[in-house]
Amino acid sequence: MEIPSIDLSPWVIPAAAAAYGIVHSLMASLGFKDFLITILGRSAERYYRLFYSIFSTITLLPLLALTAMIPDSHLYTIPQPWSSITLGIQVIAAGLLVYSLFQTGAFQFVGLTQAFGLASEETLNTQGLYRLMRHPLYAFSLLFLWLTPSMSRNTLLLYAAFTAYMIIGALFEERRLEKIFGEAYTSYRSRTAFFIPYLF
Repeated sequence: MEIPSIDLSPWVIPAAAAAYGIVHSLMASLGFKDFLITILGRSAERYYRLFYSIFSTITLLPLLALTAMIPDSHLYTIPQPWSSITLGIQVIAAGLLVYSLFQTGAFQFVGLTQAFGLASEETLNTQGLYRLMRHPLYAFSLLFLWLTPSMSRNTLLLYAAFTAYMIIGALFEERRLEKIFGEAYTSYRSRTAFFIPYLF
């Protein structure tokens, strides 16, 4: 089935991504969470992470649809054998991304553990890949995205926006974790890399 096109500037893509990032960064803040709990009651806290995960997924779909529907142009395709190498690295990055997710606690990450009352307090994970880098989920997501063998203008704009969102989101996440864990997080941050060990 052919995807319908809409006659909009491609710069709508990073603008829409910026709006997505602002809304989700606001929702992830402790202040917004406390505001909702004040309105809805303390019992709503256990469902907050699950609601956030569902909302994040649903609101991402229009952004992806917009990227597909705006007229596009091809930029480059990595030739063989290099495309096979980048594809192999993508597979490794995807595997490490899944591994990082399960280290975080996949069900806790999406909010199911909290919703079922199996966990109430956030814990600071410093094991596995988290011993080397503070944001492996972001790091391997970016590695996977930017090693795409074929790139178009719209995809480039989307990936650039996602990159900015992940970097800024990671910085906001660090501020949030420092408020929660205090000196324990400050010490952890001082001995780990932001994204890639020995580089950042």
